[in-house]
Amino acid sequence: MKTTMTLKTSLAFALMAVMALVATAHEGEGPDVEPSMLYAPLVYDSYVPGTNAHPVTGKASELYALDAGDEWLQEAMDEAARTRQLRQRVMIENPQLVAYNANRLPEAPPEGVINADPRQGLLTVAPAQVNIEDVTPDAPPALPVHNWLHVFNASLQFTQSYISGNWYQGGENNLALLGSINWNCNLNQDIHPNWLFNNALSYKLGISTTHGDSIRKYLINEDNFLFTSQLGYKAVKNWYYSAMLQFTTQFLNNYKTNTRTMTAAFLSPAELNIGLGMTYNLKKADDRMFTLAIAPISYNLKYCRNITDIDPVRFGIDAGHHSKSTVGSNFEAKLLWRFNPSVMLTSRVYMFTNYEYVQGDWENTLDFNIGKYLTTQFYTHLRFDRSRPRDNDWNYWQFKEILSLGVIYRFATVN
Repeated sequence: MKTTMTLKTSLAFALMAVMALVATAHEGEGPDVEPSMLYAPLVYDSYVPGTNAHPVTGKASELYALDAGDEWLQEAMDEAARTRQLRQRVMIENPQLVAYNANRLPEAPPEGVINADPRQGLLTVAPAQVNIEDVTPDAPPALPVHNWLHVFNASLQFTQSYISGNWYQGGENNLALLGSINWNCNLNQDIHPNWLFNNALSYKLGISTTHGDSIRKYLINEDNFLFTSQLGYKAVKNWYYSAMLQFTTQFLNNYKTNTRTMTAAFLSPAELNIGLGMTYNLKKADDRMFTLAIAPISYNLKYCRNITDIDPVRFGIDAGHHSKSTVGSNFEAKLLWRFNPSVMLTSRVYMFTNYEYVQGDWENTLDFNIGKYLTTQFYTHLRFDRSRPRDNDWNYWQFKEILSLGVIYRFATVN
């Protein structure tokens, strides 16, 4: 009985294969066989419940349905279910026909070339011969090497400002137009790891209309030129033996409101500081940079070109003199922290002392980028200077704050 059942199953399997070939044959041509699991070798992979029953003839499943016509999907699922159950019935009833198990398939034969020998009636498989041309690849294009890294920013902004009454350059609270230029030119430390040479130049010019001045229609409330330079040679890790230079002045004349009393002019005041010491330089990626420069030996020069219209005492210079030189110590700390691509904080602290008086500046700039060319900027400048006369309200302190909104242009050289 078992032998008869096995024979019937084998005949059914063969009959289905023949019917598939006949159904796909074209008139006047050889059979165009469509892919089907019925032609694949018997490989056991898993057991499907209901295999002992006859192949399904109805819908394979009612769980899968489309919103539109799904006849094609149901037909494909029914065909796949019938094929799978028929194959597994054959494997269960004829295990000797199962050549492999899905978990233990043999390695695929290597790629080769079949050679026929009619005299001996043999077919041999020889390894495929791969001809590799001896072609020397083109050398990659040489990448440009930048010994100097440049960063340039230019902005034009509308501002709202508050200035203390004793600010050393004068000015008043108002709405204004502020233009600024910042340029950094630094030696590329990836190419010159033992050297530190950083140069920074900045200029800010603020012009505002003034309603309280009956003499002038506009007022200069910001005119500041600053140049700093650091040259160092590595001592150990992030420390460098260094020389530092700082120069600051303004270019335009400025006057006290409703008077012809000049408060500042070109090179009035001007200040030069040169120091020798050590510099600590730390950079983490491009979002955090910190520099600390300490100069135990420092030379400071204060200069006032125009002492006829401007009182040099306002700048810590003795009356009747154009300049004053002192020797002391200074330090400068700079921090750049980019919180995200749109928000960046830059901070600078500078202090000089000749051991008789102390002079210091603390500047903070918080940039909020709006798109590529728009920016909002909040700037504060706190100054302490005991070399000038004491003010009744602010003592030796001075303060400036600027809130601005405008456009900005950036350019940078990338290593």
